[in-house]
Amino acid sequence: MGYWLAGYDVLGVDLTGQPRYPFRFVQADAVVFITEHGHGFDFVHASPPCQRYTLAQKIRGREHPDLIAPTRAALESTGRPWVIENVPEARAELRDPVMLCGAAFSLRTYRHRLFETSGFTLTPTPHPAHTAPLAKMGRPVADGEFMHVVGNFSNVPLARSAAVMDMPWATRDGLREAIPPHYTRLIGHQAAARLTTA
Repeated sequence: MGYWLAGYDVLGVDLTGQPRYPFRFVQADAVVFITEHGHGFDFVHASPPCQRYTLAQKIRGREHPDLIAPTRAALESTGRPWVIENVPEARAELRDPVMLCGAAFSLRTYRHRLFETSGFTLTPTPHPAHTAPLAKMGRPVADGEFMHVVGNFSNVPLARSAAVMDMPWATRDGLREAIPPHYTRLIGHQAAARLTTA
């Protein structure tokens, strides 16, 4: 959504069907799709599954594949500008990532995410001090608290709202795996400057 708001014609790709996705969509292996078709796009945003790195999954002891390196290799093969997004726990796998935070966009969620870029410099919005407490996972969000949109969080309508994730179309599953469109709108505008000079 953020890229569309920044003026892009958006196509989404995922291994799993996404019936609520608001733009054109192809159900496919994203790494394979990027390798075969990525050169035909002006810009590619990739979000390899973060489950391998999240603290919640480490606590559960489940194994998940490391898809950041294969995704990067596919992106590099396109010759196009790109960005890879992932959780803070994936920092060691990313090259000089930039962090974005929901509070920097006046959202009621911190939602830290890292972005590795190719071919352009991403300048983040200033990262404000975290003065609001974060609601405990799974508990109702009290006045003055920021929302933690992970796991089996409560109050899906609040998470969807413009105050938190600004994703009124999303399900609970979609929200907990997403980033607010504010992030990709910023990236889209900054990548567009690179595209116009390429």
